[in-house]
Amino acid sequence: MATLTQLRLAAREILAESLRAVDAETVVRGAVRREDSVLHLGPSKIEITNRRVYVIAVGKARFPIAYLQEELGEFFAAGVLSGPFPISSGQEVEELKSLTRRRWFAGAHPLPNKRSLGAADFAFQLLERANTEHALVLFLVSGGGSAMMEWPISDDITLANLRIANKVLVKSGASIGEINAVRRAFSAVKGGRLAARAPNCDQITLIISDVPSGEEWNVAAGPTLRPKGTPKAREVVERYKLRSQLPEAILRAVDAEPEGDRQTIPDSTKIRQHIVLLSNEDVVEAAASAAGRRGFTAEIVRDISDEPIESGTEKLLQRLPKINTPQTLGADVCLISGGEFSCPVRGDGIGGRNLETALRLAIAADQNPERVGNFVALCAGTDGIDGNSPAAGAIVDHTTIERAKAVGLDPLDFLNRSDAYSFFVALGDVITTGPTGTNVRDLRILLSS
Repeated sequence: MATLTQLRLAAREILAESLRAVDAETVVRGAVRREDSVLHLGPSKIEITNRRVYVIAVGKARFPIAYLQEELGEFFAAGVLSGPFPISSGQEVEELKSLTRRRWFAGAHPLPNKRSLGAADFAFQLLERANTEHALVLFLVSGGGSAMMEWPISDDITLANLRIANKVLVKSGASIGEINAVRRAFSAVKGGRLAARAPNCDQITLIISDVPSGEEWNVAAGPTLRPKGTPKAREVVERYKLRSQLPEAILRAVDAEPEGDRQTIPDSTKIRQHIVLLSNEDVVEAAASAAGRRGFTAEIVRDISDEPIESGTEKLLQRLPKINTPQTLGADVCLISGGEFSCPVRGDGIGGRNLETALRLAIAADQNPERVGNFVALCAGTDGIDGNSPAAGAIVDHTTIERAKAVGLDPLDFLNRSDAYSFFVALGDVITTGPTGTNVRDLRILLSS
């Protein structure tokens, strides 16, 4: 039987090992290679003799665009990356900015900035060139890209409008599919509109997915993919009572959204293919394997994934004791859960859904100690950022609330103010990884002994 200290250490080790298993740069390097004039992209092969290749990368994942230029060699025409900077040396930063064949923009997240617009404008220019040349376009897309590359669908929508709209949507408690349905209505990039600018080009999209399996059109709101079965923007605005909070220019775009199928990529005989390189399934599988190597009886609960945060945390605590079967009774157990709980923002504090999930688990464990016993939970975003905080998440155990009250902290007060980050900073239980260079949704690790 593991001690509390051993459980806390194991949770941190499982997270670290899981993040290494879903490193985006490593997987892209393994998926893209060239043999003479044949380009291998995952399971696909494309003949590129006498063709130029353009690369457009966007999102939080660390895409190795310098490696792609080197691998493509003389076939590389130009590229653009909007996202976290892929290298750390200041000298290398300046060298990359000065290059004429590839550009980097520090597009912001969760709210777009001027560089997000600059990235879109540069991508439009590249796609115009690529379309004239009937080139191959390689898109690399990951979560966070919806803010990091953006352009309004009409001239009356300003950057300030875009920022207000995104802030309202993120705080609304709507699901990512609902949020993206509204974002597509006022964007000239999302919902396949970026790819639609190069109808004469073969197009391959490599995806690091931060959405539920089978919903790849929602990664970065789908700059290259047609949305399928998504709600109307107007319906989402009314459902969450957002009309009074959104700028007039945004509302005009929402109200002007056409009825029927909103497909924007024209039918073509050209190659239109997308390949998912990494997803939440990869990180939860890695976590279960890491737990197993440490002697835990591990179980992945795939049915606890994207529900409202209150019910999701309750279901996790209900499920944890059920791992113990007659065959495993008395063993150290590990419950693994992925996905993203919906988490409306109620106050003006600092935090995100992982910090709040951890706080809710700690409160519930304190209220029902007989359910959890010797218990630890670690909740973290795989991108290293949780909400408006600088943390990935937090770690809690069955003593968290007792320790908090001993130093005068009221957990319910922090919960009601959406200020879970400040609560865990005070206790020293924040999980801080910094930007990880990947983005495959959240990981929740519950250990019991």
